[in-house]
Amino acid sequence: MFKNLYRLLMLTPLLFAFNSYAALEIVITEGIDSAKPIAVVPFKWKGDGVMPGELASVISADLRRSGKFNPIGQSSMPQLPSVDAEVDYAAWASAGVEVILVGSVEPYSINRYLVTFELIDVLRGQITGGNARVLSAGKLVDAKDHVLDTRQIVVDGNRFRRHAHYISDIVFEELTGIKGAFRTRIAYITVKDRNKYETPYQLIVADYDGENESVLLRSSEPLMSPAWSPDGNKLAYVSFENGNSQIFMQDIYSKSRTELTNFPGINGSPAFSPDGRQLAMVLSKDGNAEIYVLDIASRQIKRMTRNKNIDTEPSWTPDGKSIIFTSERGGKPQIYRVNLASGKVRRLTFEGEMNLGATVTPNGQEMVLVNRTRGNYHIARQDFKTNAMQVLTKTFLDESPSVAPNGAMIIYSRLHQGQQVLSLVSLDGRFKARIPAAEGEVKSPSWSPFLL
Repeated sequence: MFKNLYRLLMLTPLLFAFNSYAALEIVITEGIDSAKPIAVVPFKWKGDGVMPGELASVISADLRRSGKFNPIGQSSMPQLPSVDAEVDYAAWASAGVEVILVGSVEPYSINRYLVTFELIDVLRGQITGGNARVLSAGKLVDAKDHVLDTRQIVVDGNRFRRHAHYISDIVFEELTGIKGAFRTRIAYITVKDRNKYETPYQLIVADYDGENESVLLRSSEPLMSPAWSPDGNKLAYVSFENGNSQIFMQDIYSKSRTELTNFPGINGSPAFSPDGRQLAMVLSKDGNAEIYVLDIASRQIKRMTRNKNIDTEPSWTPDGKSIIFTSERGGKPQIYRVNLASGKVRRLTFEGEMNLGATVTPNGQEMVLVNRTRGNYHIARQDFKTNAMQVLTKTFLDESPSVAPNGAMIIYSRLHQGQQVLSLVSLDGRFKARIPAAEGEVKSPSWSPFLL
């Protein structure tokens, strides 16, 4: 039965509708109560008229969506300082806030603005009164050790939102020790009403939060399985626009594209190697669905698995030495690893009725996958050393997990009120959010690598 289902998933058009002109919106459903209180004070505008862009609200939304912070609203702020010298540490501590971000924006030149910010540890500032002093070159100087970070940068008028994500990355890393991923993007597939549109299938790229959507490709036939190149400049995907499945690689910026495979049968599930030189994929050109590796420059293909049942959904380990994949060779779908040098295959999962769609976390220590237990498909993670598995979601029919490049969050597709939507879950399972489409359904998400 699973074999038939997998053939259906690989070869049958996916029927889902979505209005791509309305940006996705993230709706937090669980986990904020346990997050750390923080305040992002509205940045002070030092020019005439209205500030040309928004910073504080974007930063607050970023930090809230990380699942680790709960920014308080402006109405709950005891004051609105713009520099450390104006901060009443006791007032903020009484409000239950441990860290605040303050800043200002002022005109610099034509359509360019100087943005200044300070990240302040309120509790440390309260203890020292903001006047801790240390001995330096034989003199006592202000230590300012309660100011965790302070920076200035000149920003173009049309780049305020991206700079807000940049500040969010700095705050997140300073407070967690984990690199922020707020300047990353996501790719996904949508389909409009096929009775109304000649090219209903769309490959879309957007900021991680659903803003700044861009349609990379429109097609009259299904598009599937987008996968990012390690440099974030290209996407590989499956297209049925010529009547059968093919794998293409397309530049995000120029939109130029290259056909990579057009073999008889299945051409599916592309996945870039960590160095970007190779592409793992599923081909059935030799009779059965197996894992192959394509050298992109030479177009040479090497078969990596040989099995009488289906092998599919390849994903690279970060060191590029192995590929994990889904296989029925044990009777029901489970996750296996193939060593690319030796060709040896080892089974990795045993818990539950089946496990599929795995991807390795960026640190190489765990994998995220879809686990089926008692007929329900949930997102789970499994530690490679202990083999301990933790189920992260309780929703229905979860699939297609993709891990953020900092390993902190997972984006996946799930069924919500009878429709496919995208959702987020933190790697520890505590934070959850839903990303509903304005209309219809959307699936096959893929999280980009870190972007410059």
